[in-house]
Amino acid sequence: MKFDVLTLFPEMFKPLNESIIGKAVEKELLYVNIVNIRDFSKDKHKKVDDTPYGGGAGMVMRPDVVYDAYKSVKDEDAKVIYLSPQGTVLDQKKVENLSKEKHIILLCGHYEGIDERVLEEIVDEEISIGDYVLTGGEIPAMVLIDSVARYVEGVLSKESIMEESFSNGLLEYPQYTRPEVFRGKQVPEVLLTGHHENIRKWRRQQSIKNTYLKRPSLLKNVELTTKEKEYIENINK
Repeated sequence: MKFDVLTLFPEMFKPLNESIIGKAVEKELLYVNIVNIRDFSKDKHKKVDDTPYGGGAGMVMRPDVVYDAYKSVKDEDAKVIYLSPQGTVLDQKKVENLSKEKHIILLCGHYEGIDERVLEEIVDEEISIGDYVLTGGEIPAMVLIDSVARYVEGVLSKESIMEESFSNGLLEYPQYTRPEVFRGKQVPEVLLTGHHENIRKWRRQQSIKNTYLKRPSLLKNVELTTKEKEYIENINK
């Protein structure tokens, strides 16, 4: 899978060279190309913005500079996403759908935004990572790359993806490792039995409990058995 990122601040993407994403890039499972929009400025000072028509605070990124940066990486398979607080909020379903794309171009805005004309010309979709405003699209772009890349074949094991939060509509169950006792707290006994079916049932129950206590609104989209519904009713008793 290929990501091209159009940004004014390419140095912000150095963390993508670390951990799982960095290893996936090394293995050529992912291709992440960071494009400096400023390189396409025809101004001798590499200026990329100007004052907004109609007045107002701040500066607006010029459409011609952004378009030239886009042209340098576009191809017929590319889906162009503009990271914007006005976009559809990123969720797990959207992440899984995006992971099926061959080529994604991420456009990072800054200042007071980008000239609307170039957005209308090149953008396929606007995506937000939440209902709040950031100083630019770089952090949202990294969030999108990280979340989508995890679903690219070979980046993670299929088991890891299937059992994590939101994969089945529920939050993930609690995890434990050595030591068996930490500050007087024992690892749940069922996890020490080696009985796979009992462990599976316990983990399902704990996922339901986690979801009920932390994100109860998610449960309306989960098919629960009669016993599981009774379990929820008894949690706070």
